[in-house]
Amino acid sequence: MKLLLLLALVALAQCHVSRIPLRRGKSLRKVLQEHGLLEQFLQQHPYNPAAKFYDIFGSSEPMVNYLDNEYYGTIAIGTPIQEFTVIFDTGSSNLWVPSIYCKSLACSNHNRFNPKHSSTFVSTNESLSIFYGTGSMTGVLGYDTVTVTDISVLNQIFGLSETEPGYFFYFAPFDGILGLAFPSIASSGATPVFDNMMAQDLVARDLFSVYLSRDSKSGSFVLFGAIDPLYTLTGIHWIPLSAETYWQITMDKVTLHEHAVACRSSCQAIVDTGTSLIAMPNTAFEDLMSALGANSDGEISCDSVSSLPDVIFHINHHRFPVPPSAYVIESNRSCSLGFEGMGVPTESGELWILGDVFIREYYVIFNRGTNQVGLSRLL
Repeated sequence: MKLLLLLALVALAQCHVSRIPLRRGKSLRKVLQEHGLLEQFLQQHPYNPAAKFYDIFGSSEPMVNYLDNEYYGTIAIGTPIQEFTVIFDTGSSNLWVPSIYCKSLACSNHNRFNPKHSSTFVSTNESLSIFYGTGSMTGVLGYDTVTVTDISVLNQIFGLSETEPGYFFYFAPFDGILGLAFPSIASSGATPVFDNMMAQDLVARDLFSVYLSRDSKSGSFVLFGAIDPLYTLTGIHWIPLSAETYWQITMDKVTLHEHAVACRSSCQAIVDTGTSLIAMPNTAFEDLMSALGANSDGEISCDSVSSLPDVIFHINHHRFPVPPSAYVIESNRSCSLGFEGMGVPTESGELWILGDVFIREYYVIFNRGTNQVGLSRLL
């Protein structure tokens, strides 16, 4: 009976935490407290670090699914708060938002931070410059209180953009980017937000986890300091990091019908919430497209989709399948595959990027405490 009550409470909390697109997420602890049930729960279930039901006592930030291309949530900066939508990006490490100093076209239709309106803002003379695969920004660095869901991070360093060249950020549905990778790749040596969360003891565990919905549905979230047991019913496979830069891992091979078609003698990959597709070196892309019957641009006949196989990613001696339902993108009665080639190696060499097409199949745990990535197949 107690277990049924607990499961019901967990389900109730999930309605608040991860499935309704609220502007601010609530932890299960908060939900129980609001319903006058927290004390009873703690008495019936004394704290046990190994008990997975306690893993959900984290802070959940709902994310909007924008056409299965980008996932973004709302944060606040300053006193009083100024709100911004940001990509929670495991492929970079800096936080930045547009500022009133920015004159680029991209800043004209987004929220802009005004440091004069925040009593807790501290300016610096340091500059910031970041280049992404699809855009860039330059600006200055400052310090202020940054609030993510119910977590307030004091003296967080962040970028105030002065230029955002090109059109990518103009058409982006979000304002800025909150990087969740390691300090070693942070531009200008800025301390990432999650590192300050850990340093200021704002999370119960040194990890965060991500669920990305599909088909533009609601329910996506990033959960700080916890693992949601409702998304790990198939078990968790833990993968050690091969570098503490991006969330980088070693991949054994990629197969179709049990035959290796790419990454035949192992390769490096990063798990990146900020990339929409699965990206790979051009040679691997050509080999995979040929094996799947697609042309050099990744386009394929919609009539052949039903006969496509799972693409199997072999990682740390486990198989992680991505079915055609996940990697085929249908638009205007034409079909393409959710893969892309990269002509230019990254700073870490020729990497595969396991972006949203891959992540949507798994609940992903990014564990800074053990330097591991956890993958749990979604039901």
